[in-house]
Amino acid sequence: MTANDVVERIKKNLGVPWNAQSYRDTFKAGSPDTEVKGIATTFMATLDLLQRAQAAGTNFVVTHEPTFWSDTDAVKDLGDDPIYRFKVDFCSKNNLVVWRFHDHLHARRPDMMWIGLARALGWEHRETSANQHRYALPTTTLGALAADVKRHLNVRTLRVAGDPNAMVSTIALGVGYNIPRVSPDVDVVMGGESPEAGGALDDTEYVMDAAVLGKNKGQIILGHQVSEEPGMEDCANWLRTFITEVPIQWIRAGEPFWSPKR
Repeated sequence: MTANDVVERIKKNLGVPWNAQSYRDTFKAGSPDTEVKGIATTFMATLDLLQRAQAAGTNFVVTHEPTFWSDTDAVKDLGDDPIYRFKVDFCSKNNLVVWRFHDHLHARRPDMMWIGLARALGWEHRETSANQHRYALPTTTLGALAADVKRHLNVRTLRVAGDPNAMVSTIALGVGYNIPRVSPDVDVVMGGESPEAGGALDDTEYVMDAAVLGKNKGQIILGHQVSEEPGMEDCANWLRTFITEVPIQWIRAGEPFWSPKR
């Protein structure tokens, strides 16, 4: 089974039309004709991830995000960059293939990224209506909710806006750059990334103003990797339903950010 065979199998089982014009969902390193020994899914094909994938006996990495530091994975100006050269050479020497699975993964319904995050949080059965990404939880404080999220996702850092003592129970969930808007019928919005000011959606400031007025509103910023990594575990589980010739595993890319100790 070659890497290209794997991609063709994915296309056949995807359930949505394949857009051949997608610049994202293409091979990023290695040859499509490479024989696959094992498959690793991950959020991002960092050098550390590639080294761990190779050590785990896999040589086909299915990554959700770019490999060479831009959305288009443009490399024409990177030829003299030593980090680029090392990464490319590592893939070549170890017969590694990297393929991005982004646009078409998000196109599936339900989207594995939302399903995976809800599963990781333990909220699978708390969605109030199908595919609306809104959840009803037992009433708790914003601070306790954030602590529970951090524990379930096993992460080092979160960014939280709002009064930690605010009583909350309704959550709108987003992944990656997709974060819901604050609204009257939602207590907390949570997602991967959001500008705190100067953007088209400045909900952080809204939440801060609501806290001054004693309103129960909150915003939890997980980080892009944290919000979408669980979905790539679901991706590995999905691949196993129609690819049985080689072992498949999810390898966590790892949380990129950390907080300094006081």
